[in-house]
Amino acid sequence: MKISVLLLLLLALAWTGSQGMSLRSPKSQCCSKEMFKYRKIPESRIQDYKYTDPTCTHRAVLVKLLKGNVCVDPEERWFQKYLRKQKKTNSTST
Repeated sequence: MKISVLLLLLLALAWTGSQGMSLRSPKSQCCSKEMFKYRKIPESRIQDYKYTDPTCTHRAVLVKLLKGNVCVDPEERWFQKYLRKQKKTNSTST
């Protein structure tokens, strides 16, 4: 009985990992490898962004576009430039 419960838990962990979700924080969205976009996204298309939960398998930023979401590596040079530009814009507007 204990083995079957453990097996079921392991299967659930494997399934949620493949779906890009975290068991620890069910409301947060994680990024699977298939969700990543490796090309620069024009700034005009970016509506919003948020960092994924630290419990996610892949460290990423979930970028909201007009037509859905994509995941971006937060270390990408173009994204770092975008963040600096956003920070400047926000600090001058307040």
